[in-house]
Amino acid sequence: MPDSSYLEWPFLQASHRRLKAELDLWCEANSALLEPQPEGQQADLDAACRGLVKLLGEGGWLVHTVPNTADDVNQRLDVRSLCLLRETLAYHSGLADFCFAMQGLGSGPVSLFGSPALRSEWLQGVASGRNIAAFALSEKQAGSDVSAIATRAERDGDHYILNGEKTWISNAGIADFYTVFARTGEAPGARGLSAFVLAADTPGLTVSERIDLIAPHPLGTIVFENCRIPASQMLGEPGRGFQVAMATLDVFRTTVAAAALGFARRACDETLAHVLNRELFGAPLADLQMTQASVADMALAVDTSALLVYRSAWAKDGGQQRVTREAASRLLIAQCNCLEGWV
Repeated sequence: MPDSSYLEWPFLQASHRRLKAELDLWCEANSALLEPQPEGQQADLDAACRGLVKLLGEGGWLVHTVPNTADDVNQRLDVRSLCLLRETLAYHSGLADFCFAMQGLGSGPVSLFGSPALRSEWLQGVASGRNIAAFALSEKQAGSDVSAIATRAERDGDHYILNGEKTWISNAGIADFYTVFARTGEAPGARGLSAFVLAADTPGLTVSERIDLIAPHPLGTIVFENCRIPASQMLGEPGRGFQVAMATLDVFRTTVAAAALGFARRACDETLAHVLNRELFGAPLADLQMTQASVADMALAVDTSALLVYRSAWAKDGGQQRVTREAASRLLIAQCNCLEGWV
């Protein structure tokens, strides 16, 4: 029986506890659908992800990835809810967690900075599972240095002309829209970037490469060749793209650690089941002192990481403007503590 005592910690409210319990029951009822087995073919993987997004939308879970939807479940993005949902989905299915997370990350800039027209155009579809979202920030030559982005968007009357390339983009090839960051030149470095939302069928937008992974999910390179974008599709103000990206990551970075926590809880539970059922020298493996010490270390790492994750989420939900430091440290420590030696 998975440990649930952490749900009583003061970081969480009764609504969070109900949300976690409801999702656990839903995951158990849909366990066969949450674990699709694509046979390594791109079409199979794409179909599996589309099916999971549709399933999560129909289950009502994707409403938590966007604010101000027709369902009106959340007036804002609640980071603790997102963390609990990602932790629970990751426990049951890594691919389902990926599909859920990308709906939030890909649409996050629209939720936080989009005009009413853009929010109306895209967010209800994200919440229902009808629209699949993608976040197009990374470039081969820039890596994690966002200020070095080379993709350019040049003003042309009431439009921008977009040229460049993005890579390592999750949902490339299956997304219905992309949030894209490009250099508009208001100032050097990070101060000269802007963010746009592009429909996947925008002329000049192509997926040039699909990237294979050990843990498969849609990932690829997208190219922009003279994509003509109405200026109304900009998110926020010109030259504020770096702030758009960082504000979005500030919300969702903590949830990555929550997903790692879900994987770790599953690993711990699988370990417990194994040592209780595996016999050695006529007794369960769990009777050995070395085994007990190892399991105790696992349980300690899980609890430590959970404290860090939910403290960071609680700080963000409590109104702390920036949790970049907290989220980054929680992510690093949670991933290292939870996964070291277990995967």
